[in-house]
Amino acid sequence: MIIDLHFHTAAYSGCSAISLESGLAKARDMGVDGICLTEHNVFADYGNLDALGKAYNLRIFVGTEILTCQGDILCFGLDEIPKSEISAQELLCRMEALGGATIAAHPYRQNGRGLGNLAGELSNLTAVEAYNGNTRPCNNGKAIGLSLKTGLPMTGGSDAHSLNRVGVYATRFDAPVESLADLVRQLRGGQFRPVIYEKELKRFSDLPVRLDCTHI
Repeated sequence: MIIDLHFHTAAYSGCSAISLESGLAKARDMGVDGICLTEHNVFADYGNLDALGKAYNLRIFVGTEILTCQGDILCFGLDEIPKSEISAQELLCRMEALGGATIAAHPYRQNGRGLGNLAGELSNLTAVEAYNGNTRPCNNGKAIGLSLKTGLPMTGGSDAHSLNRVGVYATRFDAPVESLADLVRQLRGGQFRPVIYEKELKRFSDLPVRLDCTHI
């Protein structure tokens, strides 16, 4: 099952130009099975997502991307948005207590939103976004190195803010993901691997997990 774990829409993330419907249609046409709405510091509320998902033949999950004092973390299973500044470790401890899943988003992006090397020193982080579709290739290369050094699993996500980036990277799950609880369980269990969309073949292919990867 292919899921884009990092996706922004214009209605909830001012930096995005994607309407939910256009994003869903693009993802469906690419063969994506599900998307995660990870808006900035908010939970997307589009009403009946189950009905909308059925209309587009997609699973739609709601997470969030929280900007901590040290950088961005994708959160799945968070109960409420922090009301004030929060440290990365404090957020991770809170997520662990909730039984949720966390991913260091674009850890080496150089705009004050990446955790950098700190991602490898924190406790309770679930995974590293090694393949981000909206950051420089060299930054993805560093994230791959961090994963190999720490043993943290790698995910892929488009971090789409425009239609042409939808699904460029995603994550393949070994078992069906029917609910947010399924998603959290499989993320915590490490039952996934990053994939890339190959335009010429019109399909997703597994990504190698080595530093000399030609796809980053």
